[in-house]
Amino acid sequence: EEIQRETAYPDGKVEKVLKNGCHLIFFPNGTWKKVGSDGKTVTITFFNGDVKQIMPDQTVIYYYADARTTHTTYSNGLEVLQFSNGQIEKHYPDGKKEITFPDQTIKNLFTDGQEESIFPDGTIVRVQRDGSKTIEFNNGQRELHTSQFKRREYPDGTVKTVYMNGQQETKYVSGRVRVKDKDGNIIMDTKL
Repeated sequence: EEIQRETAYPDGKVEKVLKNGCHLIFFPNGTWKKVGSDGKTVTITFFNGDVKQIMPDQTVIYYYADARTTHTTYSNGLEVLQFSNGQIEKHYPDGKKEITFPDQTIKNLFTDGQEESIFPDGTIVRVQRDGSKTIEFNNGQRELHTSQFKRREYPDGTVKTVYMNGQQETKYVSGRVRVKDKDGNIIMDTKL
């Protein structure tokens, strides 16, 4: 682009106004700033390689060169971080966070302390504030973990519970109940 005007300032800063209306400002430390002809698009390239862009809609895109990470802040308050390993984090204005990991696992962190992870195979893990956990497997099985027991529910209606003392209880859809002690010995079986 052709330069329309160039001004050198006593502090070492140099400003160039291009014929297309863009302004380029060069600072002594190597940082430079470009203001677009619209006056609203601003790009600052820092001496360390970081780049900050301000778009006309007030979206701010900041690229951290050393970490190879981009942090975008939208005018509605949404923040998106993109890491060099492919991880993407979305921070919503209401405090919710959504993290997409390189393997495409998605983790949602809710403002009330609950968490939800959705794995690529379709498995969903939900963790409540009290630490209890529900796991929904893609084969229809469901598991519930609490401080007192772990329970697995099968699609056919069978429910197997393992208590913290090691005792196991299996309830079959037929009504049969089998209980084993911590060593696996049957202590009750109601065969129908």
